[in-house]
Amino acid sequence: MVGNIIENNMVTISGKIVSEAEFSHEVYGEGFYCFTLEVPRLSESYDRIIVTVSERLISKQSLQIGKLIEVEGQFRSYNNYNTTDGSKLILTVFAREISFLEDDKKVKNPNQIFLNGFICKKPIYRTTPFGREITDILLAVNRPYNKSDYIPCICWGRNARYSAGLEVGQNIKIWGRIQSREYQKKLETGEIVTKVAYEVSVSKMEICSEEGKKEEQEQEETQEENEN
Repeated sequence: MVGNIIENNMVTISGKIVSEAEFSHEVYGEGFYCFTLEVPRLSESYDRIIVTVSERLISKQSLQIGKLIEVEGQFRSYNNYNTTDGSKLILTVFAREISFLEDDKKVKNPNQIFLNGFICKKPIYRTTPFGREITDILLAVNRPYNKSDYIPCICWGRNARYSAGLEVGQNIKIWGRIQSREYQKKLETGEIVTKVAYEVSVSKMEICSEEGKKEEQEQEETQEENEN
């Protein structure tokens, strides 16, 4: 069961380490560190993605600035209550495997993500000043031990028009990439600060039909009967 849940959330990103690994938190005596990975886009720009890794997977000393690595894992969310703005949704790639790459190696697709989850907020459809269609979706993706990750996703064009009509609770699968986006926020003091938002840019979407889920459930029940 745990294996199936992990398959609902799969990420592979490749790029250059651009920040020191800093201590994040500890769970049952296991320490975790965070660092920033600069992942190239096709447009010659970059996404700067936060990666969280266990000290038991790789040593902090190995994560040197400038190193090229590939990370396989999951895109996870958690609420950070230690902010001046109240709680904040933090998004990070939780590393399960890290491998070092040769300096001259170019990865064909350095930013890939697959999610299978449930729409947990009414999709918001809008158009940009240049007439580009966009729909924002918040996807709840299950993970082990009755937890969920809440992942902001953004659809474009025909996917935006189609997903605008989806309902809360619908099960969908999406493929795309993780993107970072800078924006400016004006504080109560009048000061303007630059912040970074993270979201999944959707390139492909599939609706999980009730019929498909029913057939899968029937197959599982038949298998259980045969095993008994």
